[in-house]
Amino acid sequence: MAPGRRDLLRAAMPFAAVGAVVYAAITDPADPWRTAALVAGAALFGVWALRPDRMPAPVLTAGVSIAVLVAKGSGDLDPGMLLLSLLAIAVAGWDTGPATTAVCVLVAIAVPVLVDVLDPDDVDVGVWVAAVAFPALIAGLFRRQEEQRAADEAARAAAAARAAEEERRRIARDVHDLVGHGLAAVLLQVASARHVLHDDPAEADLALAAAEDSGRRGLTELRATVALLRSADGDDGDGRSPVPGLDGIARLVADARAGGLSVEHTTTGELRDVDPMAALTLYRIAQEALLNAARHAPDARTSVHVAAEPTATVLEVTSRPVRPARNRPGYGLTGMRERAAAAGGTLVAGPVDDGWVVRCALPGSAP
Repeated sequence: MAPGRRDLLRAAMPFAAVGAVVYAAITDPADPWRTAALVAGAALFGVWALRPDRMPAPVLTAGVSIAVLVAKGSGDLDPGMLLLSLLAIAVAGWDTGPATTAVCVLVAIAVPVLVDVLDPDDVDVGVWVAAVAFPALIAGLFRRQEEQRAADEAARAAAAARAAEEERRRIARDVHDLVGHGLAAVLLQVASARHVLHDDPAEADLALAAAEDSGRRGLTELRATVALLRSADGDDGDGRSPVPGLDGIARLVADARAGGLSVEHTTTGELRDVDPMAALTLYRIAQEALLNAARHAPDARTSVHVAAEPTATVLEVTSRPVRPARNRPGYGLTGMRERAAAAGGTLVAGPVDDGWVVRCALPGSAP
């Protein structure tokens, strides 16, 4: 039952108890004080409904059981034993703990048996035992169903939260790659043009043209990546702006050279059939690695190598020599590792000999 229906049923229980007492008093009357005992038992359901913290299941069970035993002492008020059925629903249908529920239900079942022992042939003990056990079973099943539904809803909510978090992280990576890398490349080329503006205008013009080209290409990649996020089909919807792949690494290298970085690019194996998403991942990692090289090791010699191996496609970017760098927090390495992990691969980045290497291996090479 949904929480609203559970609350409604709890609120209705005292009225059902009063109805049972009234019916018993009319159809099978007894002494007034015995009827009063049954009324007191019904009143306990009112306290349980309004202030459950003051009427835990053991207290409710003890009170109702005693009230029924006192009322049945005269052999009358037989319908009043319906309070035991309501008691079974209350203790089995709400959160009282499995051990407490079992004890309370057994006590409620024992009451008709005890009445029969004290006054044989006063009640049909089998009928009343069933009238207590069956509602307890049904209420317990409904309770378990609600608990399972709540657990399923919590699991779905947690999965949705994880998916939303992963989507935010993916968008953050793409924004970092597209905006950060694009602006950084343009700024490097503009800075290069500024340094040679007066001494070599022709060289400055080339650098500015490269900056313009980087900006245009960044916008194209932004449109293509947004289309990929929307449709995951690898183009912007009209087939004219493909998402960059391994062939785009050569352009990244050319841009890095235009910005003053000494870099070379080599490949081995057949790269044309590499999965487009894996190729995009390696492209973005190469983009980040080259940007880091331009920022932190502009005087080093950098090599970019892509290889299609039998079981993986591997990207390796190495810069030498590189002076030890201060440990500065940033999103670059974190983003590269997240991209590699999302594609099912691994990424290692760190010092090697007198340089720095970034190596990413994604499973599944081109056939």
